[in-house]
Amino acid sequence: MLTTLAVANYRSLRDLVIPLSNLNVVTGPNGSGKSNLYRALRLLAQAAQGTVTGTLAREGGLDSALWAGPESFSRGMRKGEVPVQGTLRREPVNLRLGFMGEDFGYAIDLGLPRPREGSAFNQDPEIKRECIWAGVVLRPASLLVDRHGPLVRARGEKGEWFELDRNMAPFDSMLTRAADPERTPEVLKLREQIRSWRFYDHLRTDADAPSRQAQVGTYTPVLDDDGRDLAAALQTIREIGDPGTLAEAISDAFPGAELAIDFDRGRFELALRQHGLLRPLSAAELSDGMLRYLLLIAIMLTPRPPELMVFNEPETSLHPDLLPALARLIAKAAARSQVWVVSHSPGLVASLKKQRGCNSLVLKKELGETRLEDDDDRDFPGWTWPTR
Repeated sequence: MLTTLAVANYRSLRDLVIPLSNLNVVTGPNGSGKSNLYRALRLLAQAAQGTVTGTLAREGGLDSALWAGPESFSRGMRKGEVPVQGTLRREPVNLRLGFMGEDFGYAIDLGLPRPREGSAFNQDPEIKRECIWAGVVLRPASLLVDRHGPLVRARGEKGEWFELDRNMAPFDSMLTRAADPERTPEVLKLREQIRSWRFYDHLRTDADAPSRQAQVGTYTPVLDDDGRDLAAALQTIREIGDPGTLAEAISDAFPGAELAIDFDRGRFELALRQHGLLRPLSAAELSDGMLRYLLLIAIMLTPRPPELMVFNEPETSLHPDLLPALARLIAKAAARSQVWVVSHSPGLVASLKKQRGCNSLVLKKELGETRLEDDDDRDFPGWTWPTR
């Protein structure tokens, strides 16, 4: 489980360190930075895939993704006594992302490249520093693997440092290039942990959605991103997952309803039996909200739960009456995986807050900077960024 998330200089997230629990709900007004926080977490996941620099390039380059305000705010600026203005920089331009988990901490520092004459890639962000450490806070003594520019080194069993690579490309993460089960097992473990994270921000429910069509199916412990294997995924939960919880989740949302999955010659088709109807409703006949809810059930009751599930506005297309059932479904998922929910819905947020152990993170915008609404009253976890 992640216990702390830290982001610096990414869009409106100038300097944000937040505590985490197993179930986290992020809310706040429009423009408060909810989407930026979601995207920052996704960038961290892309570091383990080796695509973080490419993603930033597609966002318009590092210049576009960087915090656009001053490096810091003076007390006078915050009180409105003096105008907001730039100050002399104390640190190099950087975008930093990191987290602390139960076993290891990880941080990545991205910066501007040194211009190379004749190169077409002078706008590509570069990885300047990466660190993996043990313990609550990064300290020199707790460092396990350290990447400084092109040089990557690791600490041996007796505390001695040895070199892993001295020519790491500036666009390659050490999570992808230095994962060795014998020499750096912590890198491999951390990489696989991050790669198990799953993000859900768009579930198709339109008339042409693949989940409305009959599809060839096999055992499906993890739903495909476009939901095409929904019928097979629900049948997989029935056979090798928790069929009782599946039936309860459907009945909780649609009282008296039952799944009716047809699997003829390897082709799977979803339908739903409802009380009072003489025949089941096919997937093509289901409302957007009903289909979306079934997709969420298949995701959250997966027989192969990930380390982390992140949902961006899962309440989309759902009737308000379904939100308490959705909150209970999310709580079931949080019993097996860490869960993040980013939501605009007061109804869903209120229902989630009733769930045991819910960590409510309400964002606000102050001088263009995203902050926690109750940041003056919270005890924030300690965090130290690696220096260049």
